[in-house]
This record gives sequence, C-alpha cells and structure tokens, in this order.
Amino acid sequence: MNDEVMEPVSTDRADEVPSTPAWMAVFSLAMGVFGLLTAEYLPASLLTPMASDLGVSEALAGQAVTVTAVVALFAGLSVPRLTRNFDRRVVLLSFTVLMIASNLLVTLSTNLVFLLVMRILLGFALGGFWSMAAAVAMRLVPKKLVPRALSIIFSGIAVGTVVSIPLGSYLGGLYGWRSAFYAAAAVGVLTLIFQLFTLPSMAPRKAVQSESVLGLLRRPGIFIGMLGCVLAHTGQYALFTYIRPALESVSNIGVDGLSLMLLGFGVANFLGTLLAGELMQRSLHATLVIKPALVGIAAFGIILLPLGNIGLMVLVALWGLAFGGVPVAWSSWVAQVLPDHAETAGGMVVAAVQSSIALGAAVGGLIFGLSGIVGVFIAGASIMLLSSLFIKLRVRTDL
Repeated sequence: MNDEVMEPVSTDRADEVPSTPAWMAVFSLAMGVFGLLTAEYLPASLLTPMASDLGVSEALAGQAVTVTAVVALFAGLSVPRLTRNFDRRVVLLSFTVLMIASNLLVTLSTNLVFLLVMRILLGFALGGFWSMAAAVAMRLVPKKLVPRALSIIFSGIAVGTVVSIPLGSYLGGLYGWRSAFYAAAAVGVLTLIFQLFTLPSMAPRKAVQSESVLGLLRRPGIFIGMLGCVLAHTGQYALFTYIRPALESVSNIGVDGLSLMLLGFGVANFLGTLLAGELMQRSLHATLVIKPALVGIAAFGIILLPLGNIGLMVLVALWGLAFGGVPVAWSSWVAQVLPDHAETAGGMVVAAVQSSIALGAAVGGLIFGLSGIVGVFIAGASIMLLSSLFIKLRVRTDL
C-alpha cells in the first residue's frame, strides 16, 4: 500500500505563516480543549448515580470513559487524513458541534448502550481536535510563538481535569447526573460561538506529500522520540492512577485534606502547562528531559520520605507542576521535527498518549496486586527517571 497521498492545493496561503498572532483564536481552541476534557472525565464523578439510574454496575458505567479514550486513539490517527480536503476552521467547528451533540444526547440516555454510542461522538471530537492542535497553532501564530500558543491551548487540559470531577459531583448532587452534561453542553455552545467569531479560514494546504504514521515512524529519530513520549506518559499514568491510595497510605489525611491536595495538584498542573511555553522557547530538549525527572523525584519522595502533610502537599504540587508541560512539550516536538506533517504527527502523539494511559494503568494494577502501592510508586518513579535519561541521550529536537 502506498503510504503517501497528495493533499489539495490551498487557494489562500496568507493564513499559513501569519505575521501577527491570532491570540483570540488560540484562546478559543483552549476553550475547546477545556470543554472536551471536562466532558471526557465527567462520568468519573457520576458513576454511582449513573449506574443506579441506568440499572448497571459502576464498573460498566465506567466504560463511558473507556470508550471515549479508545475512540479518541483511533480518531487521532485517522481524522487528519479523512478531513484533509476541508477547511480546518470547518473541521474544528464540527468537532465542537459533535461535543455539544454528545453531551445533549447523553442526557437522553435510558440505557447504557445508547449512552456509550453517544460517547463515541465525543471520542471522535476529542481525538480529532487534539491531533490537529499543533498544526493549527502553526497557522495562527508566527513560528517562534508556537510553543506559547500550544501551552495556552493545552492549559485547557489542566483546567478540564481540575473542574470536571468537582463540577460533576456538585451538579449531580443538586440536580441529578444529567444536569452535569447539560452544563457541559452549555460550555460547548459558548465555545462554538467564540470560535465562530475568532477562528480564521484555514484552507487545505498546498500539495505536499502526506505520509502515514508508519511512514513517519520510519524517519530517522522519530520512532526513538515517540518511544520517549510513551515512556514518560506510561510512568505518569501508572503513578497518577493510584495517587489516592498512595496519599492515604503515607498519611492519616482525611477526605477534605485529600481533596485539597488533589486540587493543589490540578492548580499546579495548570501553572506548569502555562509555564511550559516559556521553558520550551528557551530549550525544548531541556523541557522534555527535566519534567519527567521531576515527576520521578517527587514520586520517590512521596512514597519513601517521612513527610508531614505540608511536605506531602509540596511534593504533590511539584508533581503537578512538572507534568503540566509534558503533553505540550511533545506536541511542540512533533511540530518542530515534522512541520510539514504536523496533523498526522499530532495524531501519532494522541495514539501514543492514549496507549500509554491504558498501559500505565495496566502495569500499575499488576504491580499493585503483587507488591502494593509502594511497588507501584517505585516502579512508576523509576520509569519516569529512565524516560528522562533516555530522552537526554537519544531524543533529538534538530531532526
């Protein structure tokens, strides 16, 4: 099979290399990411009432998150090629419409099958949006400002992660679980209006050779780079999946204190995402190396050091601050090393991250069963430090 296709000719090249940044359009993309991530994680805080209402177990209701992640993985790989003939503005607006439709249709669910099908729509929007983020950022701001634009766009991930669980829990307790999805749909409508007024037309690019993901991986240095990406995210999600039992095992902290620590993690994660833009402008390679190393150090400290609650909170915040820039840094890396294939490369990052989430959770669960939470954190922290060393020695940013 031929790995290459010809992309159509753009009728307007003015928007491809902008001389001035379109910051309002960048912020509209951040709103889109926030809405998508909020919708993705809402079921995590609503499993009990959703399961009770739909007449299924909480484990089955939890598949509302799983199906979205799995579809997002495949959408990230396929959507850039399937939509290559369309104006990127139209494609991005379509993703927002899909997000709104998914949330509204979920509120009409009377059984689990219908709900899962509606969550598939969200998976397409999530994977497609994320895969195109770096490529679109390159068409909204001058090249030197792309890292900063990406840090703003991906700050929506941190905010969505922080907001989704307490929002779902609060609204679900007051008005029922469906109200949380109505709220998510309302966020989507506001995002759509903002994007309609701020996103410029971005016609399909001039004819270039567009390689498949496998074709890109065969290029020198790309497979090694993606292996570093997978290692860093696998270690992170092996750790993060078990953050609550870890904190409970090393302290006598109550539910309120635990919630405060997790909020601190989320706020620090948001700040880390914003700061990543400045760090990447100084040195992208150093950013890729230092951040997973800091996560590993924080994880070792949490599980091995005799800390009080204040010390524990500091290390949890350091963890959040450090990892906040990792997804941004890898998106910036593919934009830098594969500028002519940024959409396909973005899909490659989506697939790598989604696979790492599943792998990290699975590895963490296996180790948890064999050696408890201490074993999970020692293994996860070791993977993070190994990934940092691997990136330092093998991953290049000047391909």
